[in-house]
Amino acid sequence: MNILGGLDRPSAGKVTVDEIDLLSLSDEALNEYQRTKVGFVWQQTSRNLIPYLTAEENIELPMIMSGVHKKQQRREWAHELLNSVGLFHRRHHQLIQLSGGEQQRIAIAVALANRPVLLLGDEPTGEVDSATARTIMETFSRLREELDLTIVIVSHDPRIAEQVDRVVAIRDGKISTETVRQVSQLEALMAGGASGSQEILLPSQVTYKEFVVLDSAGRLQIPKEIREELGIGKRVEMQIEDGRIIIKPVEGEGGEPLKNLTIEEQIAILFSGEKVPQRKPGSVKKLKWLRWR
Repeated sequence: MNILGGLDRPSAGKVTVDEIDLLSLSDEALNEYQRTKVGFVWQQTSRNLIPYLTAEENIELPMIMSGVHKKQQRREWAHELLNSVGLFHRRHHQLIQLSGGEQQRIAIAVALANRPVLLLGDEPTGEVDSATARTIMETFSRLREELDLTIVIVSHDPRIAEQVDRVVAIRDGKISTETVRQVSQLEALMAGGASGSQEILLPSQVTYKEFVVLDSAGRLQIPKEIREELGIGKRVEMQIEDGRIIIKPVEGEGGEPLKNLTIEEQIAILFSGEKVPQRKPGSVKKLKWLRWR
């Protein structure tokens, strides 16, 4: 999130947002990118809003910082954003007069004040109840369509997965799975129907398909609960059969980590199913030395 938002610089690789290479930007250009291309919605509303300003004034503040000097221009866009998040009637209220869900919706409007192309949400539903979380996500979805936004949300909230088009799961710091929202042919036809027609979707028309993600070296992550259920330890058997790759647990390992085994037990596992070479006195000690060397 910090890298996409221009708050941190990556040490390697390539990051491109709206055809802008973030690694090649100067400090001044990076500040301009933060002001004009990206909006943030943080979990803690205290990071999004200034408590002594009204909702309307909070939305106008980023425009003032970006050099929008015409008050009427700022006021019109602020009112449009307040209408978009359904809180125009609360425009003169301060932070203490708004509920948690209302504060987050105002925070979304603040993040959109400078018309960014990328909206980043850091646990935006982490401190609200289920009904309010759904309202916030519906607001994100509506604004994405109205303003042609790209929205990236980082969250531990499983409720969000049912309301977005793509979910990338990260386990142990690495991309593990990707879930993609798939629509039926009927939904596609309804979405492309006559202008002004109301789209009504049934649950059976929308499906979600989960994919396991391979990294650049072809490695994949098998979730811990699946490994434990199948008794998969440090090694597996893999074979190709009927155009498919089949992964099987190694018989006898029972999911026991190799680090808990003695050197002799590890050697026995390595040569399981084969003729184990005769061990000469001191060979285990030598193997251990080579291993740590």
